[in-house]
Order: sequence, then structure tokens, then C-alpha cells
Amino acid sequence: MRIELQKRPVPSALFAVLSPFIALGLTLVAGAILFMALGKNPFDALYAFFIEPLTEMWSIHELTVKAAPLILIAVGLSVCYRSNNWNIGAEGQFIMGGILGSLVPILMPGFQSWLTLPLMLLLGMVGGAAWGAIPAFLKTRFNTNEILTSLMLVYTAQLFLDWLARGVLRDPNGNNFPGSIRFPQAARLPEILPSQGSAHYGLLLAILAALMVWFMLRFTLNGFEVRVLGANPRAGRFAGFSQTRMTFFAFLLSGALAGLAGIAEVSGAIGQLRETISPGYGFTAIIVAFLGRLSPLGAIAAGFMLALTYLGGEAAQMTLGISDKVGRVFQGLLLFFVLGCDTLITYRVRLVWRKAAAGAGGQA
Repeated sequence: MRIELQKRPVPSALFAVLSPFIALGLTLVAGAILFMALGKNPFDALYAFFIEPLTEMWSIHELTVKAAPLILIAVGLSVCYRSNNWNIGAEGQFIMGGILGSLVPILMPGFQSWLTLPLMLLLGMVGGAAWGAIPAFLKTRFNTNEILTSLMLVYTAQLFLDWLARGVLRDPNGNNFPGSIRFPQAARLPEILPSQGSAHYGLLLAILAALMVWFMLRFTLNGFEVRVLGANPRAGRFAGFSQTRMTFFAFLLSGALAGLAGIAEVSGAIGQLRETISPGYGFTAIIVAFLGRLSPLGAIAAGFMLALTYLGGEAAQMTLGISDKVGRVFQGLLLFFVLGCDTLITYRVRLVWRKAAAGAGGQA
């Protein structure tokens, strides 16, 4: 006996809409079983994980801080994936954007004007786009697998950041601790409500980017090319669309938004370049993109949902005494169920018995 996936003639439009909600429900059920296995009351644990972080105002602000980079990165990834370009290296593009944008206040600490922050954000986008252009070039020039190249570049970026923070960019007055000088106020992304919490304007940048990319996909020729080449590359070539140009466009846009998220995180939430600037936003944003149905607007809601898993992991650690890595488990479960639900919407599972197959072959 073997299991086959048989494509459905007409996938259900209703279940296609309900798929993220079904996946979320299955994740909660699996999470409850997980907590029971750990000897915890599943209702108390789920409350601590998903509800308790939303009961304090400071938690709401932290939620927006963590949601902003997830939304920005996921918006770019949604364009990549819809165009059939599999960028798995947004984490590296996030880091390189943070590095390049941080060079302004680190190398020119005296340059403090209204141009400082816009220049940092621009360089952050350039850094992310340049890092994203590498797998795009390798794919179009040498037909290499962009999944592998973009992923390997993540570790290169992480080690490069660690070397900079502990070496040439380390604060000479930092008592030998890794990290650059603290950024001056002109190089800090302002807080939305300075007296209320730490939420900064990175969230507004994320929402603005989502709206702009949604408009591009819906109403422009580039958006039409993304949809056509992603759905049917052969039809796109007959229409005169260039797969090479689309690959570069998707990776550059995705990398630029990831780089913008990187410098927004460094200049907003952190305030200096450290040896680690991301808890894995680039990888979590992949889940955000799929949970948001590869829609820039859907990424906004999905970004808040996945940001809650970071806060929930920290809250569960303090309240229940379990590892904060439980949040990563929930993220993995959610991605598993989202992809599983999407697969079952498009395909039906079919059991093929060897004897029946052999008998059919003999009759033929």
C-alpha cells in the first residue's frame, strides 16, 4: 500500500478561506496536548500563552514592536513566493540591512540632523536588497537553487555581524562588551507614544509597506507579472514577461523590506548594533506570509498573531516555569498545519493497494 496525493478538480473556495483558522484551531489543540504532556493544566497554559500577554499595556506595546519586523519581512516574502521565487534568507537580509544602516551613526557620530534617520533607513534597504540580489544572480546565471543559497547566506550574515560587533565596530568605551556605541537621538526611530511605552514608528512603516505592495500587486503591471509568472511561467513567457527580471525584482523587493525591518529594529528597539539583533524574525516571517495567504494585507493580521507567540513564550516561562522555546514549537506547529490544510484543500489523499495495482496492470 502506498499513499498518493490526487489533485482535486475544483478546490473548495470556502475551505481556502477557512484554512488559516482551521490551522490555528489545530495548533491550539496540539498545544493543549503538549502542555498536558508537560504536566501543566492546558487551559491555564493556553491562557498564560495567548491571553495574559494582552492584559498589560506594556505588553501591547511590545506586541507592536515584535509585529513590525514580521509584517515588513512577510510582505516582501509574499511577493517572492507568489512569483515562484523561494527566498528563505530574509533573516540574512534583515541582518545586512541593520549593519549597513548602522554605519551612519557609528562611523559619523557627529552627523546628527533630520537627514540622519532617513539615510539610515535608505541604506538599510540597500543592504537588504544587495544581500537578496546574490541568490537572484546565482539562480538566473547558474541555475542554482535559491532555497539553499539564500539560506546559507543567513549564516554568513550572522557570523559577519558577530565579527563586527566584537571587533571593528565595538564601542571602545564599552568595557569589552560586544556592541557598537549607543546611537544618538537623531539616529533613533521615534516612539509613537513616548510616555506610554516602547512602540515605535516601525509599525507604521510596516503598514505603509503592506498597503503599497498590495496596491502594486492589485493595480500595476508588475503585480500582474508576479501573478502570471507565479501561476503559469510558460504563459508568462508567451506574454513576453521575463522570468529573470521577475526573479531580481522579487528578491530585491523582498530584501529591501527585510533590510528596512533590520535597521528599524536596530534604531528603534535596540539603539545600537549588537552581535545578535534578531530572535529569528526572518524565519518566523515565512509562517506569517503563508498564514496571511501570501497577501500583504493578510500579513498584518498574521504578523500580530506570530508576534504574540514570542510574548506568550516569555509569559509562559515566567508563569508556568517552562522554556520560552515553547513559542518556537507553536510557530512550527502553526506552519505545519497551515501547509497541511492547504495541501488537503488542493489534493485528496488516496490509498493505492499493490495487489489491486498489479491486477490492473495484468488485465491491461
